[in-house]
Amino acid sequence: MSLAELPELTIVVPTYNERNNITELALRLDTVLAGIDWEMLVVDDDSPDGTAAVVKALSRNDPRIRCIRRVGRRGLSGACIEGILASSSPFVAVMDADLQHDETILPRMFELAQSADVVVATRYSEGGGADGLSQRRKTVSSLGGRLSRLIIKVDVSDPMSGFFMLRRETVETIAPQLATSGFKILVDILSALPADAKVAEVPYSFRDRFSGDSKLDARVLFDYAGFLLHKLTGGVLPVRFLMFALVGALGLVVHLIALKMLIAALPQSDFALLQGLATAVAMVFNFVLNNQLTYRDARLKGLAFFRGLVTFCLSCSVGAIANIGVATWVYGTSYQQWWFAGIVGALMGAVWNYAASSTFVWRKAG
Repeated sequence: MSLAELPELTIVVPTYNERNNITELALRLDTVLAGIDWEMLVVDDDSPDGTAAVVKALSRNDPRIRCIRRVGRRGLSGACIEGILASSSPFVAVMDADLQHDETILPRMFELAQSADVVVATRYSEGGGADGLSQRRKTVSSLGGRLSRLIIKVDVSDPMSGFFMLRRETVETIAPQLATSGFKILVDILSALPADAKVAEVPYSFRDRFSGDSKLDARVLFDYAGFLLHKLTGGVLPVRFLMFALVGALGLVVHLIALKMLIAALPQSDFALLQGLATAVAMVFNFVLNNQLTYRDARLKGLAFFRGLVTFCLSCSVGAIANIGVATWVYGTSYQQWWFAGIVGALMGAVWNYAASSTFVWRKAG
C-alpha cells in the first residue's frame, strides 16, 4: 500500500458481544465519512457471540474494515490502546459499537482535530444531551467526572466520554503512561496531557443502544477508584493491586462485623476460635469479591472456583503469618510505635497475598 492509499482517519471500535450492531455501524460510517479516507478497526475481546466473525465477513467485501481479535486479554482501555497503536492513519477516533455515539459529528471532529490535541464528543455542553443514559449510568458518569478533576489538568465538560478523536502520535508518545485496565481511557489520556493542551468539544445527544445490553454497571466505579489511586500514586502501584487492596479493606469491615456477631451469639466461646471463624468469613468474602471484580477477566468458575478458594485461603494464611512476623519485628525496632508496626505488617501481608493470588489463584490475569 502506498502512502497515498493510507487512510486519513481510523475509527477504533472496542467490542464485546456486539455482532448485531457492527454491520449497521459500518453502513453509517460509510455514509457520514464520504470524502474522508477512513478505516474501521474493531478490537474484539474474543466475544462468544461471534462479533469477530461478523467483522471479518464484512472485511472480505470492504478492505477498510479490519479486526483484531484479542484472546486471553480483556478490558476497554487496553482494547482502545491496542487499536490506536495498530492504526496506520494520522488521526484516530474511538467510539462504541452500540450506536449510542452519534456518528454524524465525526466530520466536524475531524475538522477540529487538525488544530487541537484532543477533540471530545460531549454530552454536557450546550447542544448535547444524555437521554440515552439510565439514571444509574448518569450517576456513575457524574461522579466519575467530578473525581477525574483530581488528576486531569485540562478543562473539559465530559471527561468520562468514550467518544473522542486525536492524533495517533499523541497516544504513541504517552502509551507507556496509560493503564490498560479499566473503562475510561479518555480520562487517562487527558491526565497525561499538559495543562496548556488544546481540547476542542463537539456536543452530541447520547442515543439509546441499538441492540444488546450495556457492559457498564456499578463495578465500573470500583475499577475507576483503583485507576484514580493508581494515578494519584504516580503510577507506582498497579491498578490491580490497588483494587485488591480495596477489597481487602472491605474484607476488614466484614471481619469486624462477623467477629462482633459471633461474640454476641457465643459469649462463652474462646476468643481465638471466634477470631478464626471471623477470619474465615472475611477470606471467603475477599475471594468472591476479587473473583468478581479484581480478576474478572480471569474469573474462576465451576470446580476451578472451589480450587481457587482453597488456594486463596492457604495463601492468605501465609500472608497473615508474614503480617504478624514483620509487624512484631517493626514494633521492637521502632520504639514500640504500634500503629506504624501495624501498617507495615498489613502492607506486607497485602503484598504477599496479591503476589500469591496472581501467581497461584488467578494465573491467567496479567
